[in-house]
Amino acid sequence: MWNQHPNNQQPYGAFGHGVDQAAFDQGLRQHMLRVYNFMVLGLALTGVVAFLVSSTPALYVPIFTTPLKWVVMLAPLAFIMVLSWRFERMSASGLQGLFWAFCAVMGVSMASIFLVFTGASVARVFFITSAMFAGMSLWGYTTKSDLSKMGSFLAMGLIGIVIASLVNIFVGSSALQFAISVIGVVVFTGLTAYDTQRIKEEYAEHYGQETNTKLAVMGALSLYLNFINLFQMLMQLMGQRDE
Repeated sequence: MWNQHPNNQQPYGAFGHGVDQAAFDQGLRQHMLRVYNFMVLGLALTGVVAFLVSSTPALYVPIFTTPLKWVVMLAPLAFIMVLSWRFERMSASGLQGLFWAFCAVMGVSMASIFLVFTGASVARVFFITSAMFAGMSLWGYTTKSDLSKMGSFLAMGLIGIVIASLVNIFVGSSALQFAISVIGVVVFTGLTAYDTQRIKEEYAEHYGQETNTKLAVMGALSLYLNFINLFQMLMQLMGQRDE
């Protein structure tokens, strides 16, 4: 018995490895919880701003009946570009502040949904989106399959959606919009699983608090965008317009 584990070193090493793995798993769970907390709070901020703007004529009339609407529509894109290109140079607190500002600006842009669709259909589609998102994110977190190849395919689909959406701004085809929405649901549902797995694999204890906070914010941004885009695509397919 003793000659199988000289000086008891192997059992001690195995125990130490188990402790290290348990500590890593605990850290990973806390990291993912922070990602989801950032995302949920961001969605809540967007929803509150969207509701306030859509229920205040003094705000939505000058925004959506003037060329200012183009500024509101394009502003979130500017925020995404800054967040994506400069996050490595920013502090964790600065990155968080920019993320909250982005969610608020996104809320102004999303106010148009409350103006176009009935409140009941908005609530219904929101709960459907939440269920789909939760299911795919859970699968992305728990699956042992490598989703990187799927991510490359979905990225190509995302580029196609962006190009088709830009074209449809000038064409105004309802058939093309329907096709964009259907493909968009597939793409953003898949991206939810892919991004969840990517965020999980990016985590490392040795990065430190500052870096892992920045990773949590950027991970929340990815999941937030997937949720928002999935919600918008489903609204186009299932939303009931306010007559």
